[in-house]
Amino acid sequence: MPLARIVRSARPVLPPKPWVVALAAVATTLLARVSPAAAGEAPAPSASAAPASSDAGGELYRRYCQLCHAAEGTGYAADEAPSLVSATYLESASDAFIARGIRYGRPNTAMAAYGKARGGPLDDLQIAAIVRFLRAKGPKATKLPDFAPRGDAARGAALFSRECQRCHGTARERGTAPQLHNPELLAAASPSFLRHAILKGRPPTRMPSFEQRLTVGEVADVVTYLASTRTPAPSATPIDATVPDAAPLVIHPGGKAPAFTLREGRFVATEQVAQALADKRRMIVIDARSPSDWIQFHIPGAVSIPYYDTARLDRIPNDGTWVVAYCACPHHASGEIVDALRRRGHANAVVLDEGILHWRRRGYPLEGQAPREPEAPAASSAGKH
Repeated sequence: MPLARIVRSARPVLPPKPWVVALAAVATTLLARVSPAAAGEAPAPSASAAPASSDAGGELYRRYCQLCHAAEGTGYAADEAPSLVSATYLESASDAFIARGIRYGRPNTAMAAYGKARGGPLDDLQIAAIVRFLRAKGPKATKLPDFAPRGDAARGAALFSRECQRCHGTARERGTAPQLHNPELLAAASPSFLRHAILKGRPPTRMPSFEQRLTVGEVADVVTYLASTRTPAPSATPIDATVPDAAPLVIHPGGKAPAFTLREGRFVATEQVAQALADKRRMIVIDARSPSDWIQFHIPGAVSIPYYDTARLDRIPNDGTWVVAYCACPHHASGEIVDALRRRGHANAVVLDEGILHWRRRGYPLEGQAPREPEAPAASSAGKH
């Protein structure tokens, strides 16, 4: 990646005056008292002057999160993204839990990792600012009662299938609510957190309270089942978080233009794009997700231009070349890219219908660090009595 050019002054550097040194020491002491490390949070990866207030967190939220989670955090603006401000969620989710969700995301879903450690745009101070913005919209986190699930995983699997699967889907197939088998979610969610969510629900969303529908033992069975499906979280694996910023834009520059047939004048089927790639047709493919997702898997030749950085679309030649944008939403973030391109006069900018997750399920070509779909976890016999 290109390095910034450092311009050095020819003026001599004078030693600081004693009062400047003393003032700096006082400032350092004051900052240490409010640093993330002092508060028990992970320190920022750099010494950048990242925003820390809830107002600054609101600006960051609007840029990165609002697209799916709605302006006030109430969710369901795109792809069934859940509410982040339900009172029963905020009272049970620690700041560290919320921050981890932003930092590492929910791999293999539409929720990307936004932390710099995974290739995303946000450092830890910026993530903490978003957490403060969300926290200001509801109650403080409370200590949940300790809960060690000692139920029956097999009974819990049957209960999950009966009561939960219609919304939460399975380990292999997504539903309309958060996928509870997601390894990153299960790595972060304690049994107490899961139990609280089942008992209290997420009003005013569609997630009901099961306090009157399930017995104490049945709730323990469901939590035991979910705990038994835990697999190693992707965040535990170090990655190369580098995205090339000078990759070629045009795939097969000497090829003919593809003959796409569009749905509603906007969407192109995955089958058509896969065939165009196989036929070496000239096109540009844009990955509109966070760069962290591009690192994990992307269509061969796709360039990373996230939905929140549309200024980078100025690089795209406006010469009639077909431009296909995709995301995992499956249409929302890619739609932002296509809208921005069409405002610039790109008539042949289109959305990959159903998005990259559908592409991967169909077995079309991918490259990256984790191009294959993960194996579905199987319930263990742990917790069975």
